[in-house]
Amino acid sequence: MFWTVTQSLLSGLGAATQLFALTLLFGLPLGLVIAFGSMSKWTPFRFLLQPKKGKKSEEPGQVAAERDLSDNLALTEEESGLADKREPSKFVKALASFRPVHALTDIVVWVVRGTPLMLQLMIIYYGPGLWFDNNIWGGDGRMTASVVAFVINYACYFSVIYRGGIQGVPVGQREAAQVLGFTRRQIFFKITLLQMIKRIVPPMSNEIITLVKDTSLARIIAVTELIKAGESFMKSSGIIWPLFYTGVFYLIFVGILTILFNFIERKLSYFR
Repeated sequence: MFWTVTQSLLSGLGAATQLFALTLLFGLPLGLVIAFGSMSKWTPFRFLLQPKKGKKSEEPGQVAAERDLSDNLALTEEESGLADKREPSKFVKALASFRPVHALTDIVVWVVRGTPLMLQLMIIYYGPGLWFDNNIWGGDGRMTASVVAFVINYACYFSVIYRGGIQGVPVGQREAAQVLGFTRRQIFFKITLLQMIKRIVPPMSNEIITLVKDTSLARIIAVTELIKAGESFMKSSGIIWPLFYTGVFYLIFVGILTILFNFIERKLSYFR
């Protein structure tokens, strides 16, 4: 019986490991893209604050001299371009400073981080079939749907960690590199990236270890991962110890990751 339970749990561990590996494979680079989007400073409506060139009067000086005082003041204001330098409205200022990429990524991160992963799993897997009468995942698409949900969820969390690591690098170092003639790409890969990796290892290791335990949530859409494999014996044979036995596998998995991250931190300890 023990060997049968162990084999079943190893099969569930394989599914959990597959979900874990695919989430890291796609979630880590996607998180970096989202981090860049949240730091984007692109303002497509900035031109609204650019002053317009004043029109030059084509009337002769004699005509201007014959005008009354108010007309002379208006003409002088028009010729000097002061009429076009009036203070823009608050709406124009807000529109000119609007950063669409930054706003979009912030909204996505807010929604994903503000809702439970279990709910996201159910929406991604059951949503297309309920809303469009088309199950895009097919018969064996539960694992695919789980990977999509986990990648989107953890990419948003990774993006916040990436952004903190990038913004933690002193601005003076990037400015000094610009003075030395470095390109933006050289500044990122030779200066910012190395220091960012050092800074994000502790929070990233914590998030990745959390990912190991969160793989158990995939059972909500009937993915046979480790916990679901243990639950099956409780339902079929009426025994509960396989469910506690799953904790041994999680402890071993997390222990290996802890040793790995401690090794990485020691290797990066020369950045002080």
